[in-house]
Amino acid sequence: MTPRSLPGSPALHRVVALLQPPQSTFPLACAAEVFGAHDPALPSRYAFEICAEHPGPLRTEAGYDMLVPTGLEALERADTVLVPGWRQPDGTSVPSAVVAAVRAAHRRGARIVGICSGAFVLAAAGLLDGRRAATHWAGAAELATRFPQVEVDPAVLYVDHGDVATSAGSAAGVDLCLHLVGVDQGAAYAMRIARRMVMPPHREGCQLQYAELPAGGPVADSLAPLLDWLTERLEQPVTVTDMAARSRVSARTLTRRFTEQLGISPGRWLLDRRIAATRALLEETDLPVETIARRVGLSSAVNLRRRFHEALRTTPAAYRRAFRAGQAAGADPTADGRRPA
Repeated sequence: MTPRSLPGSPALHRVVALLQPPQSTFPLACAAEVFGAHDPALPSRYAFEICAEHPGPLRTEAGYDMLVPTGLEALERADTVLVPGWRQPDGTSVPSAVVAAVRAAHRRGARIVGICSGAFVLAAAGLLDGRRAATHWAGAAELATRFPQVEVDPAVLYVDHGDVATSAGSAAGVDLCLHLVGVDQGAAYAMRIARRMVMPPHREGCQLQYAELPAGGPVADSLAPLLDWLTERLEQPVTVTDMAARSRVSARTLTRRFTEQLGISPGRWLLDRRIAATRALLEETDLPVETIARRVGLSSAVNLRRRFHEALRTTPAAYRRAFRAGQAAGADPTADGRRPA
């Protein structure tokens, strides 16, 4: 992967992935899929490149080397610095040059993102002191031990503070990256990337990691078929009883499965999907709020406005104006609506 050419594209948001041997390839590939070049039908809004403390051939965990063309100076021009995992021997400190470069980028205003064990780099730089952070559940105890000033949450998928963000294991990194795209570019653009990647509906940061079950424990039935069914029918009134009947279980059992697998209730999950669909329609259409409310299953403009304000602390009309003004100016269209996970 080499830096993309950016002729005449000053508004592109530059994402620089900071690598370290042996580099885990999956979280890097996930980030590249979200922020990298897309098909012609999806306009580019990001420039993606990689760097390392020592440019040149860089060993990966997959058994091959990749060529990293730039050093830490790349962080000086990054809008977002992304650390897609960080593998070092136990007890080894993050190199001082890396810590200094990450701190400098943060002071300059760059957003710093750690996927999975990448959170250790943010912690070493002091960017997570006194803040909640996520990492892979298997590394949560080590992160808490090495950096006691960090409030490690071993359960959630990701945590976004605006200037810094961290995620759990590699797949949760995709959720975080799509969330950040939604913050930067709006929900509709993020949904288009997710569809291109053949991704399931976006997961909120508060949802639970899929940790290992106790030995001999039962394997929970997947909610995926039900979630797909609900996503295709947002405009229809659906109760928990309806969901349970669709899944052929009791309402109590269904609620327990949602709590165990997603960390939220069925009603909350469905409302989150409806709010996301509302954002997309506000961004991409001129439909009146009353029509949008019917399309996303929120029944009326009054109900939509109330639910939207509870979720994003703004009104649909203000969100639409801010998004379109932000897109025209190349600014963050959702800054007023950003919610830490």
